[in-house]
Amino acid sequence: MATFADFMKLDIRVGEVIRVESFPQARKPAYKLWVDFGPEVGIKQSSAQITECYEKGDLVGRQVLGVVNFPPRQIADFSSEVLVLGVYAERGVVLIQPEQPVENGVGLG
Repeated sequence: MATFADFMKLDIRVGEVIRVESFPQARKPAYKLWVDFGPEVGIKQSSAQITECYEKGDLVGRQVLGVVNFPPRQIADFSSEVLVLGVYAERGVVLIQPEQPVENGVGLG
């Protein structure tokens, strides 16, 4: 079982999607995302399996939550540097986002 101390090790921040590309090399349908997490973290890239619920044009400008302190993960020819958070719904993965706009880089806690 995870402890609260385990949770506190995660650096979860708000970022804004600034660029989206198709990712045909991924084994499962996915997009390549570039997310601006503010001046402290900067722009990071992520592979996200969210194609069932989102069109590319719907994502640019959207704020999302992401774990920014996991090690990068190589997916095909792309280095995924952050884990963008979502929940599994019947229709596919739905992104978690702030209820109201906030500054990029704001973290939990």
